[in-house]
Amino acid sequence: MTATETIYILPRIRMEMEEELHSILDYWIRNMVDEKQGGFLGGIDHNNIVDPHAPKGVVLNSRILWTFSAAYLRDKRQEYLAMASRAYRYIVDHFIDRKYGGVYWSVDSKGIMLDGKKQVYGLAFCIYGLTEYYKVTKEEVALHLAENLFKHIENHSFDKKHGGYLEAFTQGWKPISDMRLSEKDENEKKTMNTHLHIIEAYTNLYMVRPADSLKESIKHLLDVFDQYFIDPQTSHLRLFMDESWNSRSSLISYGHDIEAAWLLLECAEITGSENYISRFKEIGIRLANAAAEGLDADGGLWYEYDPVKDELIREKHSWPQAEAMVGFLNAYQLTGEERYLHYSLHNWEFVKQYIKDNNKGEWFWGVNADHSVMQKEKAGFWKCPYHNSRACMELIRRIDYYK
Repeated sequence: MTATETIYILPRIRMEMEEELHSILDYWIRNMVDEKQGGFLGGIDHNNIVDPHAPKGVVLNSRILWTFSAAYLRDKRQEYLAMASRAYRYIVDHFIDRKYGGVYWSVDSKGIMLDGKKQVYGLAFCIYGLTEYYKVTKEEVALHLAENLFKHIENHSFDKKHGGYLEAFTQGWKPISDMRLSEKDENEKKTMNTHLHIIEAYTNLYMVRPADSLKESIKHLLDVFDQYFIDPQTSHLRLFMDESWNSRSSLISYGHDIEAAWLLLECAEITGSENYISRFKEIGIRLANAAAEGLDADGGLWYEYDPVKDELIREKHSWPQAEAMVGFLNAYQLTGEERYLHYSLHNWEFVKQYIKDNNKGEWFWGVNADHSVMQKEKAGFWKCPYHNSRACMELIRRIDYYK
């Protein structure tokens, strides 16, 4: 792709991102508001059939809060603010643990606590959503809640001996035997995924309430990624670690590789330290190259690979595609190498052809190797408007850089 071709193609991509962003958000407004029981529905399948009894997770509601707050921040559409405020009220009324502090992991369809465990991943996403909501409303209670969650993570989850953060606790902040985010995860005390979203949340909190202690926590997390989570030989992320930073899994997640490639650099930039910024520019390129190993000829990004078993999970989930769109464009901006721009744009073409539901809206969970749709929810406990809407907003912002 020549420089002239790039100049002409990026405005078209920007227009498509605007259209897709509003399409995703409109889908959630039309389909996912729970008019009978409050908040948002807990699940809708690939055929748009609602499950009115599905549980409601703090991750789902926090991601809705972040998404519509971020969308309102850029578009000032009142319907987006209304959705963000609905998510905020539901979190305050149903997820805040007023006895032990923190937030519940899940409630039932009626908003009654279902699982009160303290999954640090969930607290992090709640901080992320609350701080974005504060940006648009200046609601002091939202900021207070976010700062309180930060204190709980630091007081209970931070490992004072080895560094980093422990994964999960009981409702009363005691050790818990099953620390997993989901059944597919390894039951280990420290995970890359949780650390990635803690630093994401802390960075958003720092944007609205800068404090030296918070900046030091962000720097610590950047060091943790550099020292422990990024494999120095392969540049892939190590996903599961024990308390002493011994790797407990050989699994490679291409989606997390490319998400971290751009997200960690954003976190480094907030520190204002040239040392961290230059280091994570280099790391971002390494992670992008590692993730590119998972690209298929059709432009899609495979889900996971286990090098020890030489086993590829022959699925292409929706969220890694969203992160690939951003992460490879970021690598292009850092290097000027056209191949990264090609990876990003080719991936978007793959999304339009196979991942996006062009009939009923939103993105499917993913597709199998033969491009058949995976029979999993289109929206639910994990499938939220966060990855795809954020990708649209990020591409718009980055393309505008070239104006």
